[in-house]
Amino acid sequence: MVRFALEQIGTRFTFGIPGVHNTELYDELHDSRQIRPWLVTHEGAGAFMADGMSRTSTLTGTLMLVPAAGLTHAASGIGEAFLDGIPMLVLSGGVRTDSSYHYQLHDLNAQALMAPLCKATFKITRHAEIVERIYNAFDLAHGGEPGPVYIEIPVNIQLDEGDVSHLPVYKTPNAPRLDRHGILKAAELLKQARKPGIFLGWGAVGASDHAIAIAEQLMAPVATTLQGLSAFPGDHPLFAGMSFGPHAVPSAQVMQDCDVLLAVGTRFGEIATGSYGMPVPKQLIHVDINPKVFHANYPATVTIQGDSHQVLRVLHEQLGQMEVGARQDGFRVRERIAIGRSQLIQSWLDHDSQDRVNPYLFFRALEQRLDADAYVVADDGNHTFLTAELLTIRKPRHFISPTDFNCMGYAVPAALGVKLAHPQSMVVAIVGDGAFNMTCMELLTAAQEGLGVMVVVFADGELAQIAQAQASPYRRSTCTRLPGIDREALARALGTGYVAIGDQSGIDSALDIAIEQARDGRPVLVDVRIDYSKPTCFTQGVMKTSLKRLQRRTQVRLVGRSLWRELVRRVGSSGE
Repeated sequence: MVRFALEQIGTRFTFGIPGVHNTELYDELHDSRQIRPWLVTHEGAGAFMADGMSRTSTLTGTLMLVPAAGLTHAASGIGEAFLDGIPMLVLSGGVRTDSSYHYQLHDLNAQALMAPLCKATFKITRHAEIVERIYNAFDLAHGGEPGPVYIEIPVNIQLDEGDVSHLPVYKTPNAPRLDRHGILKAAELLKQARKPGIFLGWGAVGASDHAIAIAEQLMAPVATTLQGLSAFPGDHPLFAGMSFGPHAVPSAQVMQDCDVLLAVGTRFGEIATGSYGMPVPKQLIHVDINPKVFHANYPATVTIQGDSHQVLRVLHEQLGQMEVGARQDGFRVRERIAIGRSQLIQSWLDHDSQDRVNPYLFFRALEQRLDADAYVVADDGNHTFLTAELLTIRKPRHFISPTDFNCMGYAVPAALGVKLAHPQSMVVAIVGDGAFNMTCMELLTAAQEGLGVMVVVFADGELAQIAQAQASPYRRSTCTRLPGIDREALARALGTGYVAIGDQSGIDSALDIAIEQARDGRPVLVDVRIDYSKPTCFTQGVMKTSLKRLQRRTQVRLVGRSLWRELVRRVGSSGE
């Protein structure tokens, strides 16, 4: 019945590790012609694989876990999907519910454990519930704001027979109704705007075509959140960059003076707003599938609950029927964006990386070699914002990164999930050396299964994002230096290809070799000796914004401590 229900909803892969509480489930999946159970090295990596699959395709990432330890190992990936709004099905076995004994193996309250990490949790009590419960969980995972849903299937339900009258066929639920009144109000507000702007989050990735059309209608600049970076083509002349405000790239300055902001599919969270430093105008139109996000951080003039694709489609139609008012100068908007882009590029060309690899030169060479259908998976760290600021993403869902839960170790396994969903496309993971150390063993899975992913490790020997955050307020670093590791030997042991890029001169040849190996179905590790000495725009801006949010006394104390430590350092280094 579990297999039947999963096949009905289109499941093609499950991720996990078999154990004594789910061997019956795995045995049944063995006979499925549609579903392949995928063995992972760690359940946390399996959850990231499922997440990557869900983010980039119509497939629903599905976990098949043992209870207790399997669930806690997978919890980080489940939590990532929950806070980022990613659909996921989490199935596990459970301890016997018909036993008179206490202290069974894995005897833990799984429902209580998973409740804060999932949209809903269910525990099967009789056989007749199984199929409908899986259908219900699938609809919940995708309905409204998506997220994980957990189902516990006790081992006695798996082993024992039960009476079931029929096996219902899955039926797709009806689409929710549109708020046409709210859309009309939004159209009126945008019609009157002199300098409208558009801000797109992950919830807008399914509405990219309509977002482009509306932006061109209004000649409005477009910024995105980090998670929503792929919601608008990075090479479009109206694309201003990731976010806007003191933490954004120079091209995003064009957003600073917009008088009406159309925000779609964003919660205005901490990363999206640069630690709440974004200058959101008073006239805000907020579109989201989840009404709880409205007015949470910024008051909105108009709120529209609904699917972004449907809402923007009707909004585009409404705007087309109106005579838009004093439209801003589209040429001037595009010119300001182009100038800002040139300024950013020039700042990196002027930066001397000495004997390390200049990030801009690396991303320029990588971009020249990737077609528009390539998928890029970034991990959590300094490299995340370098990727967002320097690499052009052209198609929806072709860039993904952990955002609100902010898990390190995401990129390598998530890239495998993406590759399974898109076997013909190039998949590139960008990961820092600290995050790589967490889940690098999943390359063993990639090598065994012939998944030709390219894993680019930005190596500088420390946890760079935190080290930079420590530098100014603390004037010292604590627990950010990483132990040395021979990644070439590791690649040999795991059965992957390996190329190293030590400085600018080796970028082109190394990338050519790596891409060729990946296209031949061999995973390859690209070891880049990166230069992190120039901070990203995001890092510089967020440090200032975060400081401003603190109490005045705390600001004075932190600044005073920093100045005193710097003075002591200089005196000590001078020998006086």
